[in-house]
Amino acid sequence: MNPNSFASDPIVGYVVVALVGAAIGSFLGMLVYRLPIILKRQWERDCREALSLPEGQKAETFTIAWPASHCPQCHTPLTIRDNIPLVGYWLLRGRCRHCAASIPRRYFLIEALTTAGAIVSMAHFGFTPRGGLAFLLTAALIALSFIDIREQILPDVITLPFLWLGLLANRAGLYASLDSAVLGAAAAYLFLWVVFQVFRLATGKEGMGHGDFKLFALAGAWLGWQLLPLVLLFASLTGALYGGALILAKRQARTAPIPFGPFLCAATWCALFYGWPLMTFYLRAGHG
Repeated sequence: MNPNSFASDPIVGYVVVALVGAAIGSFLGMLVYRLPIILKRQWERDCREALSLPEGQKAETFTIAWPASHCPQCHTPLTIRDNIPLVGYWLLRGRCRHCAASIPRRYFLIEALTTAGAIVSMAHFGFTPRGGLAFLLTAALIALSFIDIREQILPDVITLPFLWLGLLANRAGLYASLDSAVLGAAAAYLFLWVVFQVFRLATGKEGMGHGDFKLFALAGAWLGWQLLPLVLLFASLTGALYGGALILAKRQARTAPIPFGPFLCAATWCALFYGWPLMTFYLRAGHG
């Protein structure tokens, strides 16, 4: 099926897009759980090698594809019916069929967000390369957000390829000019790096992780430098409001770190789709 057939029958097109989005969302749910474990095992091996330490106990093979999907409590493999995106969670009523252990809601939430992201991408940009790449970025931002929430890391294996993909997309000027994208990526990284260094010198603490620098650079590569102030303002305000609400509700200590990645991801996504209309509205409002 080609984009022309989608244009002639958009209902069919959106159904196909939703199914693809749900399937990719199911994969992302697994990625969010497995990738940090894989990375931590690799980091441990690298540290042992660098320090000339003996190898640790050999763990079972664990990759993105192996072992097959299973209950983390009783290790019973999931059936095809249980693995149906979106539907499987409701069929199981959020619990393992065999041991009744609770299934984390994030799996359903990731699938739902990715499905919605696929539909919004095509509705906004059409069944075009712009729409397809926007959806890929959406999927990456969803994965990065949930990994950062769970583990407070932003894996380079996701961030860096999508930074380069943004520059390649803008070589054709899909979202910004190439000059603006290159300047945006460099300026975004350097700006947060300077903020990090100033904060560390002033307080003796690290205010953010290096992954945030790369994620902001990713935003610059896709959006160009002009929208970076909007991204940073939106991410900072929402992050501050969220953190303040947690502290007031006594669900978070003042000194406890809050991952900044999800707010940068949300701001980047909003700017990709609605950045220029928001900038235009702001400029018009500011000039009366």
